[in-house]
Order: sequence, then C-alpha cells, then structure tokens
Amino acid sequence: MLHWLFITGDAHHTLRAALAGIVAFGACLLLGPRVIKWLRAKKVGERVEKDDSKRLDAIMQGKSGTPTMGGVFVVAAILASLSLFADFTNPVIWVLVFTLISLGALGACDDYLKLSGKRKGGMRMRTKFLLQIAISVAVGMFLHMALVLTDGHLASRLFFPFGGSMNLGHLFYPWFVMMVIVATTNAVNITDGLDGLAGGCLGISTFAYTAIAYVVSRVDYSRYLGLPYVSGSAEVTVFCAAMLGATLGFLWFNSHPAQVFLGDSGSLPLGGALGVVACATKQELLLFLVGGVFVIEAGSSLLQILSFKTTGKRIFSIAPLHHHYQFQGLPETKITLRFWIVAAVLAVSSLALLKVR
Repeated sequence: MLHWLFITGDAHHTLRAALAGIVAFGACLLLGPRVIKWLRAKKVGERVEKDDSKRLDAIMQGKSGTPTMGGVFVVAAILASLSLFADFTNPVIWVLVFTLISLGALGACDDYLKLSGKRKGGMRMRTKFLLQIAISVAVGMFLHMALVLTDGHLASRLFFPFGGSMNLGHLFYPWFVMMVIVATTNAVNITDGLDGLAGGCLGISTFAYTAIAYVVSRVDYSRYLGLPYVSGSAEVTVFCAAMLGATLGFLWFNSHPAQVFLGDSGSLPLGGALGVVACATKQELLLFLVGGVFVIEAGSSLLQILSFKTTGKRIFSIAPLHHHYQFQGLPETKITLRFWIVAAVLAVSSLALLKVR
C-alpha cells in the first residue's frame, strides 16, 4: 500500500523491512491486551488434560485457564504490516500471505474445538494432518509457480549448505516444499509448551532468515558469498521483518508468567511461514540448523515413540525434551533461556556457514 512512497534502489526494501518490523511489533502491543481481554471474557483458556502424565499435569496445572489462541493477533499484526509495506506485485508475498491465512484458520479451528469443549483434544489428528498436507501441497505449487515467474532458473533447484546443487524437477519440487512445511509446522507446534519457548526460538530463527533473505536478494552479496541470487526474496526480507516484529510483540505477553499462549492458531501459520521462507530463499537445508531447536524437540518425541514401540523402554522421562528437563527439576525459566541460547548459537552458526562457502 505504502511501498510506492519509498525510493527505489538498494535501500528500498531495507527501509520497508525495518518499518514493517516496527509496525508489526506496535500492532501486537495494541492488539494483545484487547485480544487477551476478549479471550478471558469468552473463557478461551488452556485446558490441562488428565490423560497423559499425572506428574506433568501437576507441573502444568498453574497454566490452566490462561488464554490461548494468541496466534490470532500475531497473524493479524503481520498482515496489517504487510498491507502497508509489502509489494504485492511480487507473487512470492502472496504465497506467504496464503500460508499465514490458511494454516492460521486451520489452527484457530483446532484451538476453538479443543478449548470450547465441543471436541475433547480438538480436531481429529488424522483430519488435521490431512488438511495440513492439502494446504502445504497448495503452497508448494503456488511457491513453485511464483519462483518460475521471478527466478525461473532456480525454481526447482535444491542448494547444499557447503556448495553445489541438484535439480529436483518441476514435478517433485512442490512436494518437497510440502514436506518442509508439514515438518516445520509440527516441530514448532511440539516446541510450544513453555512460556516464551516457541516464540523466542521463532524470533531467533526468523532473524537469521531475515539476514539470509536480504543477502540473497542482492547481486553483490550473494555473488561474494557464493549463494544463489534470488530476486524475489527482496519481499521475503520485508515479510521476515514483519514476522520478527510480531513475534517479539507476542513475547511481550508470553514471557513468564505468560498472559497468553500461542496455540495452534499461531504455531501452525508461523511454523509454516518459516518453512516457506526457507524455500523462497533457496536455503531449505539450512533450516535444519537455523531451526535446530525445533528439530531437536520434534526428534525427541519421534525417538521416544520409536523406542517405546520397538523396545518397550523410554529414552527420556517424558517427551518432548523441554518436559524431560522439567522432570529433572529445572525451573521453566531456566529451560526456556537455555533453549534460546542454543537457538542463538545455531542461528549464528548458520550465518557463519554462509561465509564458509
């Protein structure tokens, strides 16, 4: 909407990105109290289930009744910021907006069913997973078409962190994007279990991809670092900045003790958007390092399930990993802060890896 007011050239999307981040942060600070008040009035609060672990139930009991579905105002803040500063002539930005809205709607529906008591546990896992796949397939196809329009020679190529690439083909690449999105959404969802944990790790990962998107959107920087130049990622920088600002705004209310939780309405769209950003910047494999905490959290749950089904024994006291540390007696704030430190180290390592190339 306002992007045409700014000068063209190198400073063009840099300035818009900075403003998008500031506006998204401010929008969260404005919307947050109002949404939290509305959720309290509607009694849309966290429900501690009684069917998993009595010890975990006791630990988490203090969170019962805390408003959730905070992702609603995070997504709204991002969209409001983008409406002002994004260049919607770039098709990649439409793919990112579609990802936010579609996965946000799915997450909000699941949260509502779960928290209203209309269906215990929310949407059926099979239904939710199939809808995730369907949305992610659509996003994969749209992103591939957008990349063909903006950077056709890169559209189906997969680049390796240490150099080199391979062509996945125009038929398989959308399915590869789908796998990245489904994996990332579920990994972020699993991580969203302690005050500030998922939000902080998302903020750190998004900051890293903001820098990456900016680098690959410039011919000089991408050539110097041996990275593929992706002209369409200029708008990805603006999107990442808006997402970073909104995530920090959410942390204002989600820091311990949390006034609101992200919920599926936030973890699904933000996780999915992070996956799309990785694909849109052609740094898909780097996501394993940038989002390393999410990989560890999801991996701990997967290992626990596989170990129990094959040997009847558990590797961890409980999964995912952050609950395991709670069972070891570590305070919630210390667990969250240490996970943030790990996320920051991994993010810095991923940026350093670009130079190693």
